[in-house]
Amino acid sequence: MTSGGGTLNNIVLFDGECNFCDRSVHFIIKRDKKALYKFASIQSSAGQNIIKKYGVPTNVDSLVVVETERFYLKSTAALKICKNLDGVWKLFYSLLIVPRPLRDFIYEFIARNRYKWFGKKDKCMVPSAEIRKRFL
Repeated sequence: MTSGGGTLNNIVLFDGECNFCDRSVHFIIKRDKKALYKFASIQSSAGQNIIKKYGVPTNVDSLVVVETERFYLKSTAALKICKNLDGVWKLFYSLLIVPRPLRDFIYEFIARNRYKWFGKKDKCMVPSAEIRKRFL
């Protein structure tokens, strides 16, 4: 994030109440050895500021990734993240060739059921000092 309202790059916005989303953030952190991504929950003031700045729909119920002045949602956001992860996860980026409606259908099925399958958090995690630097 640059000062003075400048550009944001490689920002991941996630549902801060969702256990699955929390696990996904930890998954990304573990495989993002270059520490390219910064994180903010959609519910946080930082997340809300990013949503406003980039014109993300305010009723968003999706993972959001901001890269080079653009935002991406749902399956596209997840696959954009995969591009920068270590290991075989990079290969998932090639799934962008699958038509977005089909990818998003699968994404939305999981998203609709995430609370039922994985539950909601009552309180936020307390990350280590090193991980805390990656949160906005």
